[in-house]
Amino acid sequence: MKKLLEVRHLKKYFPIKQGILRRHVGNVCAVDGVSFTLHEGEILGLVGESGSGKSTTGRAAIRLIEPTAGEVEFLGENFRKASGKKLRALRQQVQMVFQDPSASLNPRKTILDNLGEPLLYHKRVSTRDEQVHLVEEILHKVGVSKEGLYHYPHQFSGGQQQRLSIGRALGLHPKLIICDEAVSALDLSVQAQILNLLLDLKRLYKLSYLFISHDLNVVRHLCDRVLVMREGRVVEEGSIETIFEDPQHDYTKLLLSSIPKSHLG
Repeated sequence: MKKLLEVRHLKKYFPIKQGILRRHVGNVCAVDGVSFTLHEGEILGLVGESGSGKSTTGRAAIRLIEPTAGEVEFLGENFRKASGKKLRALRQQVQMVFQDPSASLNPRKTILDNLGEPLLYHKRVSTRDEQVHLVEEILHKVGVSKEGLYHYPHQFSGGQQQRLSIGRALGLHPKLIICDEAVSALDLSVQAQILNLLLDLKRLYKLSYLFISHDLNVVRHLCDRVLVMREGRVVEEGSIETIFEDPQHDYTKLLLSSIPKSHLG
């Protein structure tokens, strides 16, 4: 299976500053030497409790925040050293879906503009008519009526807003989508619908996902492999079957013990 994303010894430190002069007195080590590989067509889960560094890992890996150290290869290219046109081209191939769709969609712009402006910026379309046509296609793919084209984000439910966020990520035909707690703010029935949508889109567009979540039950039913993070480090890695049926690390066992027994079947 071909490597899509390879992360080696990734670190992210946040400075601690004190006093009137804001002197640097130390660092918060959010990510401390994380390494992993994500293959084409794979769904890799990244799990851990709040503060474990999983979201920071995902964002640093694609330079939404700059890593302190480490190497990142994406599509065979050195992602950390890329700049200019090369970086712009690579960024089209990796997109992110955040936890709160209402915060990631511009409330002052219509759905056409929210989804259509990236298409213009990256020259996927060249005219307004092409933009409208492509956004309508995207809405159809994510299960939102094209009647909402000129509506605003607040006119949609939370589940519909997340569908729109997925649609915006999908518009640039990425190879990789990073889902950062993408279903944790949704009701259980809506969660199931969004997870099924992600699986359908994966098959249709041959996508790969880095799925960041604290919900082990969701990860178990969606992912192929899983990384368990604690205090900025990966403490265990393996297939879903291995992690859930024969965990080795005490922290992994503790996380699994927190799942209600009715959800373990």
